[in-house]
Amino acid sequence: MRLDTKKYDLAKARACMSQKELIAAGIPKGTLCQARHKEIAPKTAGLIAKALGVDVLEIIETENE
Repeated sequence: MRLDTKKYDLAKARACMSQKELIAAGIPKGTLCQARHKEIAPKTAGLIAKALGVDVLEIIETENE
């Protein structure tokens, strides 16, 4: 599973959250860096989406794109 970086950045903007705030919400910095550039586990995508207050489908790459 991969994050769609444009969707991810948009979700961060909508939530008015920076990377530092996501780290404070319990997402490790290394995980956030990896998520932008590599495959991540579904659980990790879910944790990031939860911290942003969005559905996971709003931040991942989908087959329809």
